[in-house]
Amino acid sequence: MTLAGLSLRDLEYLLAVAEHLSFGRAAQACAVSQPTLSAQIRKIEELLQVECFERAPRGVLITPRGAELAAQARLVVAEARRMFEIAAAGAAPLEGTFRLGVISTLGPYLVPFLLKPLRARFPQLRLLLSEGLTRHLARQVEDGELDAILAASPLPGPDLTELKLFREEFVLVVPRDHPLARVEQVAREDVPVPELILLSEGHCLRDHALAYCPTRLQVDRPELQAASLETLRQMVAAGVGVSFMPQLAVQIGALLDDMVAYRRIGDGSMGRDVALFHRPGFSRIRDVRLLRQAIREILSEQSAVKVAATLA
Repeated sequence: MTLAGLSLRDLEYLLAVAEHLSFGRAAQACAVSQPTLSAQIRKIEELLQVECFERAPRGVLITPRGAELAAQARLVVAEARRMFEIAAAGAAPLEGTFRLGVISTLGPYLVPFLLKPLRARFPQLRLLLSEGLTRHLARQVEDGELDAILAASPLPGPDLTELKLFREEFVLVVPRDHPLARVEQVAREDVPVPELILLSEGHCLRDHALAYCPTRLQVDRPELQAASLETLRQMVAAGVGVSFMPQLAVQIGALLDDMVAYRRIGDGSMGRDVALFHRPGFSRIRDVRLLRQAIREILSEQSAVKVAATLA
C-alpha cells in the first residue's frame, strides 16, 4: 500500500471532520470549500483502503478504523508542527507567527489593550488569535494547533504549564432601576442569587458563579442563561436579572451603554486568576515568557487589572 500523495494538509482535513462530524463545519474550520474537503477525504479513504466516515442523512459518523487513524494522524500532525517550532526557536524573539488562543469571556476585553502595544514592541510578530471555550482551546494547545492560550486558572483537562498573569475581580451587574443600583457596594450575602443569569455550559465564568453560591443557585433555568457576556449584559439591561461580570468586560462595556450599573462585591475577593498556558515541552518557551512579560507590563501601565506579583 503506497502512501504517496498523502500530505499533512490531508491529515488536517481528516482531523477536522473527526472533530466536527460535519463536512460543512470542517470545511469552514479548514478555510476550504466543502466539495474540496469531501474530495480530499475520499482520496484519503481510497489511498488507505479504509472507510473513515459513514455519511448519514443526519450527519457524519466516524468508523472504528477511522477513529484509530484519526488518533494516529493527530500524533503525526503534532510532531510535524514541532519541527516548525524547533526551527522557529532560533529566530529573533517573538518574530513570525504565534498562534494564541483566548477564552471568549476574556478575548474581546483584553485584546484591545494589547494589540497596538505588542505591535510596537515586536513589529515582526504575526499574532494569530483564536477565541473559544477553555476545554477546546486547551486541547488545541495539546495537539499543537495553538502555541499558547490565555485562560482562567486552574485549567481543566490537559496538563499544561501555567504562567500567572493577573487577577481579575468580578463585580455585580444590575439594571439601572434595580434597588442595588443605588448602593455603592454590595455585601456578598446581599447578592440576589435567585435573579442571577448564568453563562451557558462550557464557560469558566459559569463555574465561578456556581462555586460562589453552590447551595443557593438553581441551574435548571434555561431562560436565565446567556451564550456570551454581551448577551448577558443585554439581558441585565432588559431587566431579566442580575449577574457577575469580569473587570475588563466592565471597563469596555461602560463605554458602550448606560442601561446597567456595576457594583463591587464585598472586599473584592471574588474573581479569577488569568494565566498563559503552553505545552510542557514547547520549544518556543522564550517567546511565551516574553509575551507574558509584555502583557504584564502593558496591563500595569494601563492599570487595567491587578497584575500578579509572582513570576512563578
